[in-house]
Amino acid sequence: MIRAGLLVALFISGVAVAGELQLPEPATDADYAGHTPELIRLGQQLFYDPILSGNRNISCATCHHPRFGTSDGLALGIGEGGIGIGPTRRLDPKNLPEQHIPRNAPALFNLGAREFTVLFHDGRIEHDPDRPSGLRTPLEDEMVQGFSSLLSAQTMFPVLSADEMAGHYSENEIAQAVRQGRLTGPDGAWDLIAKRVAAVPAYAQAFSAQGIGSVAFTDISDAVAAFMAFEWRSDDSAFDRYLRQGAALPDTAVRGMALFYGPAGCAECHTGVFQTDHRFHAMGTPQFGPGKAARFETHRRDLGRGRVTGRAQDAFAFRTPSLRNVALTAPYGHTGSHADLADFVAYHVDPVVSAKTFDAETVPLIDLPGRTPLRDTDQTEVLAAVSRPPVQLTPVEIVELIAFLNALTGDTAVTGRLGVPEGVPSGLPVER
Repeated sequence: MIRAGLLVALFISGVAVAGELQLPEPATDADYAGHTPELIRLGQQLFYDPILSGNRNISCATCHHPRFGTSDGLALGIGEGGIGIGPTRRLDPKNLPEQHIPRNAPALFNLGAREFTVLFHDGRIEHDPDRPSGLRTPLEDEMVQGFSSLLSAQTMFPVLSADEMAGHYSENEIAQAVRQGRLTGPDGAWDLIAKRVAAVPAYAQAFSAQGIGSVAFTDISDAVAAFMAFEWRSDDSAFDRYLRQGAALPDTAVRGMALFYGPAGCAECHTGVFQTDHRFHAMGTPQFGPGKAARFETHRRDLGRGRVTGRAQDAFAFRTPSLRNVALTAPYGHTGSHADLADFVAYHVDPVVSAKTFDAETVPLIDLPGRTPLRDTDQTEVLAAVSRPPVQLTPVEIVELIAFLNALTGDTAVTGRLGVPEGVPSGLPVER
């Protein structure tokens, strides 16, 4: 919803702002689904438990940790074959990764809100009432039914990825099932993970308390999704207080808000209460890394939405991210091309010109021994797909925009509501 015709041709916090801004309605409880405390607590344990990964060494929190804004602080992450978390994550010399994860780990804020009906950078999973599962996913008709929400289904796709959580082929029973194409059904990868979890007495007891006797994979993902929706609901920022109560914003943030919802044109895509239209746009973000390709493909391109739809007009388009807590989620872009938010904004508003001076060597990436260098991808196609006209911003205006973006940081976003547990039922280490 948009608050139409909100006049700000007056002094806000002592700052004159000309014109009329179309600001979103504030978020309410009705925008979110509710979950029981018991299910949320169970999901917290599973989120931080490496038992969901093939080699029992990677949890959801490895790439989505509250210390790094529910991301991992890396441009392109290392899943299987990495040690540690965040920017200090390093290669395991005894088990080197096969490749980097092709895209930057997205933040998790507000993904439990009802309006999020399409997920992942390329939107490859979304609501589709015409399918039996109610979802359109890469599994097509193999997609099982029973997920309580889109977020529930989305959270568990990483466990099928060899580079993210499953492990290298034949390293473990999960990875082997993935390689053989056994994903769903009896003794498929999801079923094997469910049996692992059910074999832990504390988990079996917790699910039994939920009225679940035979633990299915969807039960696990439902719990994880409930935790994520609760833990990283974020609608308590300075901007939210301004929308609800008219609470004052810093003068610089007021000017930034006027730019954001005015001449800078940010709100053309970053609209609504969570600053996203949930659509796909080719914005010329630098492409590097392994690209999004199947193992048998040799290119290092990432067509984004075009890879999902097969339509030429969708090439190099990516989903508009929500800007909630964006100040916490560096680096930025679907490849994590920029570590500094102001630098990314400057690039984003005029990518064709900015690309001429962009230096990929400044992107912190760990090169893999014996692999092709990650930074030499041709940007010609990426930039040619950009259709949005450039926006001219002065350095002062960029500072003002950043001040407004800082006003989108929620009070509970840094640590979450429950935080990191001291331990998990499997007894495996918790990444803190």
